[in-house]
Amino acid sequence: MSGRDWLLVAALGITTGSLTFLFFVAIQRIPLGTAVALEFLGPLVLAAVTSDSKRALIYPALAMVGVVLMNRPWVGDVDVIGVVFALLSGAAWAVYIVLTQQAGDRFSGISALAFTIPIAAIAFVPIGLPQALPHLSAPIIATAFGLALLMPVIPLVLEIVALRGMGPAAFGTLMALEPAMGVVIGAIVLAQIPLPIQILGIILVVAAGIGSQRFAARDVSPETLS
Repeated sequence: MSGRDWLLVAALGITTGSLTFLFFVAIQRIPLGTAVALEFLGPLVLAAVTSDSKRALIYPALAMVGVVLMNRPWVGDVDVIGVVFALLSGAAWAVYIVLTQQAGDRFSGISALAFTIPIAAIAFVPIGLPQALPHLSAPIIATAFGLALLMPVIPLVLEIVALRGMGPAAFGTLMALEPAMGVVIGAIVLAQIPLPIQILGIILVVAAGIGSQRFAARDVSPETLS
């Protein structure tokens, strides 16, 4: 690989690690569905600003209304730190999308992941190791390994495989359902039951995500990812 290739995979690895780390911090402080919706603003804004149509800006605004309804700032119990980390995770996701598009032009299939995942792990070991060191045991290490597979390795691989089979438009529409899935999983697994106004908010976020696919700025053929 050339020097530019190494620079790209290093940036992609650090971005991948940042995306995961920031999101995990966010869901420690705010409900899962809210964190996913806030994170989703990153790629939604990216899609709008890279679109040739000014009408695409409607969808981030619609999503923002949905996020406000989900957070209900008027009741005064918003965890600002959690919201900030979720938004930063969204920004990292937007950067990740841009870098992934560039990596797709230089690497085939999932070969880039062979470099980016280890780089992400190495970059964030200094942050997590001091806290984890006193508690290291075989079960903890096994759990950490499982978490690493569940987030981000398996999702990233499945995203690439899905893009091969269905194309970017259908893929983007399904990805727009992520906030709704976050609410459902939060309700079932974590007993984070949303209020009716929060359900309305998540519907607006999902609608904004689906609507933004009409203005996708770049079509990536499945062959590019094979």
